[in-house]
Amino acid sequence: MIETAVVLDAKERARPESERLWTSATVITFVRTIASVALAASAAYQGSLKLLVIALIVYWAGDSLDGAVARWRDEETRIGGVLDIFSDRLCAAAFYVGLAFLQPDLSPAIFVYLAEFMVIDCFLSISYLAWPIKSPNYFYVIDRTLWRWNWSHPGKAVNSGLFAILLLVTGWMWVGLVIATALLVMKCISLVRLLRIGLPVPR
Repeated sequence: MIETAVVLDAKERARPESERLWTSATVITFVRTIASVALAASAAYQGSLKLLVIALIVYWAGDSLDGAVARWRDEETRIGGVLDIFSDRLCAAAFYVGLAFLQPDLSPAIFVYLAEFMVIDCFLSISYLAWPIKSPNYFYVIDRTLWRWNWSHPGKAVNSGLFAILLLVTGWMWVGLVIATALLVMKCISLVRLLRIGLPVPR
């Protein structure tokens, strides 16, 4: 087990007295999720790749906006963090299932990616709840390597953006499959590292 000394400042520490469902940020999360999923469903129904790309843009833009608003208004909560994580999975699933429906030849790469993102990455992301931090964005106080691979700005860009952009721009299933498999391996290594750290049992 890796020894982890957790020293938190006010920005990083969760505040139980501040926890609530409805904040400006969570309203944005709900709105962007409903909008993105509705657009993705409409895209599949109409057979429109353009509309599906708009759904992806709404998901990404809204995901950036809700986090920025939460930090700006000092409304970061663990409830909001969990809601954001699960909403991301719904938006991603709507987009990628829609893409597999419109371009079935990409399905092998898409479903490897979904296995990584919907299951392993989801477990990694909600693991922050085992420590008194506000969100995975502050996981560097627990383990900087895991944070760098998964929740730093470059880590998020590689984990979420690279695969989708490559598939949309090139349409190369085999290259997409290689990237999705590499991400899956990286997430599995992250999971092993997380388990070596050990999830603390709350008092």
